Amino acid sequence: MADGLGGRRPGKAVGEDLRRRAVAAVLERGMSYREAGLKFEVCATSVLRWVRRFEERGDVRADPPRGRRSRIEEERARVFRILKRRPAITVPALQRALAARGLTVGDAAVKRFLKRHGLQRRQRLAGRRG
Repeated sequence: MADGLGGRRPGKAVGEDLRRRAVAAVLERGMSYREAGLKFEVCATSVLRWVRRFEERGDVRADPPRGRRSRIEEERARVFRILKRRPAITVPALQRALAARGLTVGDAAVKRFLKRHGLQRRQRLAGRRG
């Protein structure tokens, strides 16, 4: 793949333009998937997938990211109301407040939500009271 002299880094997303050029190399110039992969510094399997996608859909755009939407994100307004009333609330206290309203989420989900919205809580020092 990349040789460290300005080439692509393995595992990085590939732009639509490079995908189009690789597909064109296979379909218009008759290159093999492996040859196109070497030329464009991508895996031959990726080129094969892009060609199939082009033949099926007529484009080489990447599929939208998979995964499920966070349950806490659906309750964003509720979380913001709690934070507005209690700006210094800790993550465990926020979890309890949400659980009291019927939304049980883990501390990691709460922390990711806060980070995503630029609302990270300050950590208390271990053993410190008050």
